[in-house]
Amino acid sequence: MQTLLQLSWFFRTYWKRYALGVAFLFLIDVLMLWPPRLIGETVDRIRNGSLTSAGLSATVFILLGLGLVLYLMRFLWRYLLFGGSLILERTLRQRLFAHLTRLTPSFYHRHRTGDLMAIATNDIPAIEQTASVGVLTLVDSLFMTLLTLSMMMVTIDWRLTLAALVPMPFLAWATAYYGRLLHERFYLAQQAFGTMNDHVQQSISGVRVLRAFVQEEKDVEAFRRVSEETLERNVSVSRIDALFEPTIAVIIGFSFLIGLGYGTYLVFHSDISLGDLVAFHLYLGLLIWPMFAFGWLMNILQRGSASHKRLQELFAERPDVADAAEPVTELPSSTVEARRFTFTYPGAEKPALTDITFFLREGETLGIVGRTGSGKSTLCRALLHLYPVEPDALYISGVPMEKIALSALRQKIAYVPQEHLLFSRTIEANVVFGKPGASREEVLKALEQAEMGSDLSQFAAGVETMVGEKGVTLSGGQKQRISIARALLLDADILILDDSLSAVDARTEERILHHLREQRAGKTTIITAHRLSAVQHAQMILVLDEGRIVERGTHEELMERNGWYAEQYRRQKMEQIVAGEA
Repeated sequence: MQTLLQLSWFFRTYWKRYALGVAFLFLIDVLMLWPPRLIGETVDRIRNGSLTSAGLSATVFILLGLGLVLYLMRFLWRYLLFGGSLILERTLRQRLFAHLTRLTPSFYHRHRTGDLMAIATNDIPAIEQTASVGVLTLVDSLFMTLLTLSMMMVTIDWRLTLAALVPMPFLAWATAYYGRLLHERFYLAQQAFGTMNDHVQQSISGVRVLRAFVQEEKDVEAFRRVSEETLERNVSVSRIDALFEPTIAVIIGFSFLIGLGYGTYLVFHSDISLGDLVAFHLYLGLLIWPMFAFGWLMNILQRGSASHKRLQELFAERPDVADAAEPVTELPSSTVEARRFTFTYPGAEKPALTDITFFLREGETLGIVGRTGSGKSTLCRALLHLYPVEPDALYISGVPMEKIALSALRQKIAYVPQEHLLFSRTIEANVVFGKPGASREEVLKALEQAEMGSDLSQFAAGVETMVGEKGVTLSGGQKQRISIARALLLDADILILDDSLSAVDARTEERILHHLREQRAGKTTIITAHRLSAVQHAQMILVLDEGRIVERGTHEELMERNGWYAEQYRRQKMEQIVAGEA
């Protein structure tokens, strides 16, 4: 019952729909009590010879009329209750999706994609069942049981009724015991389903890697083990589920046996009539559904409880980064500053960045270089405020980052990450993703600036070309350039390119940088790169090593210093010369 109480917010919102549905259920239960009484009276009339053709015809017409009325009412309560539960399912899915979009990257480091998919595809429907079938079985079994027992005790014989109810306490104990087992096993089954989902998602996403390393058979075998574990967990649920109906059937059978034996005794002693005995057994037959419904209710509530627990655990997650109490929404300039900034990833022991200090004026370009793992991408993510940062360490437009409204910060910065994610849409749809109202001319201009114009002529549909899931139909360089065009279209005050030119050749890189210098004059740009030619035009270059700044200055100053930067630049130039001669 706790799950229904936890869903009370929904029932309060749609109380009219549920009140009307419950009212129809109550009317149906009341009308269902009439046929057994009519049939019992007819049997008594047959026995004493008072039944006439007119009386029989009237009884038949009454039963037919009841059938039509019950048909209409059953349609209405199904529409009201089951329709309401579908609204709940839609609402929960919308809340879940909105909640997932607000969570920060650290959450996705802790949770697998398969588990999140399982909650959306398995757990929410289980909660929906609680709000539909659960409400039905609770209300209908309660009303039908109370009304039927009242009719049996008042109109037939209270002693016979109590005798027939002797086996019922065993039913209560069995359903409670089975319900506890079902809750535990269903929770584990849902976890196993999430693991299987995650395996499928990773295998499909990495199918080209699997084939490249000839690991198809091993992956199939690994999936077989995961799916077998999921099967075993679900079979353990089914074993408990399968015990409900036989247990109820046996207990109801004993009730019928007691009713038949004791009822016959009462008929022989003229305490009740034969018609009363027939009506009693018809009423007892009406109790079969409430008893089955009670067992079904325990099943549904336990499944819903386990699923609701998993969903609530997910809703309890809070973003690591949130707006301040009174966030700053206006950022008049595009200066970027770090003051002895140190950053540690959530859950990590060692800082990823230590004592980072720089000041980037509006309109300048900052280049960030260094060995792999030196902290270049981490600094970019910190500037986007994707993770919590220490106070008074990072400043945008002179405002501490922790005081800036997240929406204002996102609008201020355009970001091209290392992982170029394209959606399974057209090239144009991917480019206008951040600016949906952009015209075709603006899209083409952004693609030209990203040196994608010549490639468009190779596609029969041009900008209407579908790129496939994650850009599977494009080369790495094409995906990079479309991602750059998407950021350029925003024309943001601050542009961050996180190693976004690594998949293009040197000449294409040079032309893209030329376009950037022309189109973004007076705007701030931050570029991280392994190829040093991408940052040699920057007004300031930072060289990172193990999260610390080990060199800083312009290209000319760093070449004169003859450190890591100068050595790496000469090596790369030599490689270009050798490649050109070849």
